[in-house]
Amino acid sequence: MSAKYSKVYKSIGRAIRKYRKERRLTQQELADKASISISYITKIEAPNCEKTFSLEVLLTCQSLTDAIALCGSHVISVLSSSARQAS
Repeated sequence: MSAKYSKVYKSIGRAIRKYRKERRLTQQELADKASISISYITKIEAPNCEKTFSLEVLLTCQSLTDAIALCGSHVISVLSSSARQAS
């Protein structure tokens, strides 16, 4: 993954982690609520992970946004803000 995109992915992961912690959810609880694996949540949040994750999953996974109490438009806003900050 290029350094440019690495920053974006890491920024998105930090945002997901922040909102998860604000809702006092463990990674396991978020994974269960979002119907995705804990290893996927771990991968998204990992600051040192060099592998990408699917942005499509984040944008279309209603259960993930529901689990951290974000509406779809707010998720897009967070992702956009994350991308700008990482650039």
